[in-house]
Amino acid sequence: MATIKDVAKRAGVAVSTASYALNNIDKISPDTKRKVIEAAKELNYQKNGIASDLKRTKTNTIALILSDLSGPYYSELINGVQTVAMTNGYDLIACNSMGDTQSTAVKFLKEKRVDGVIILAHNISDETILESAREGFPIVVLDRYLVHDHVLQVEVDNWQGGFLATEHLIEKGHRKIAFISGPSNSHDNSLRFRGYEAALEKHGLPYISKWKISGDFTRESGYRATKMLIAQNDLPEGIFYANDEMAIGGLQAFKEKGVRVPEDVSIVGFDDIQLAEFVAPSLSTIRQPKYEAGALAVHLIFQQLSNEKVEPYYKLSTELIERESVVERD
Repeated sequence: MATIKDVAKRAGVAVSTASYALNNIDKISPDTKRKVIEAAKELNYQKNGIASDLKRTKTNTIALILSDLSGPYYSELINGVQTVAMTNGYDLIACNSMGDTQSTAVKFLKEKRVDGVIILAHNISDETILESAREGFPIVVLDRYLVHDHVLQVEVDNWQGGFLATEHLIEKGHRKIAFISGPSNSHDNSLRFRGYEAALEKHGLPYISKWKISGDFTRESGYRATKMLIAQNDLPEGIFYANDEMAIGGLQAFKEKGVRVPEDVSIVGFDDIQLAEFVAPSLSTIRQPKYEAGALAVHLIFQQLSNEKVEPYYKLSTELIERESVVERD
């Protein structure tokens, strides 16, 4: 394994200069920093988070990196990860990915301060993950397609869920169907939209661009997107929201404008968060196996740490949950 001395020698600089470059300290010129970074990549140098160039010791800790720790979607996922980790005598550190390249999450990855990492955060770049992946340091990515010898993938079938949600509306007699989207850089959202398009195509229904409005998976964005939809004065018969949080925000917007759900418009969400069953009307939605995804991800980490052979890719099915927010049209 390369040391910081090896990097300094390859770059033709002092060890202190190499340290400045690798720790992003602005005491050296950009050209010198570039030489050091290139030398580190050539040598596959990995900075240790406890003490540089000392052998990394086992921490009995798994890191779970999420885009946001506050959303209700994450509670079941965290529970699945935590249960399996604790059963195996491991601690869990959950952190969000805010802060870009200087975030704690990225430090866990690059400096390997834990024994394995599970990632569900679209703002952690593929490049960062690939640079961190190596033998003996298992990384499991959730809902991201990323091929690497030392990266495993657990994906919910988001395309299937988008198709099921849209076809459910179609089978209930709805022909004008809108899509309230999550963020454009979300892999999950992209697949849900493709499933929506496929269901429309299968049943010979047109895709209407004005009925695709962007949100960001938050309740507030669903509220705003729904108000924009209402303002068009051409309300669709059904709406597929890319997640339950946005659908619940949509319910509030409809209530304020006197639009009745499901009598005037039917809606379907995605995730089946706990609140979906208790809003009025209760929300028809796509259930994804959040707990199971988290539990499987940790099992894969432990298999990798035990040098067991595992498949690199796993896809989990979704399920339509019918409640009160969809009505059958004549």
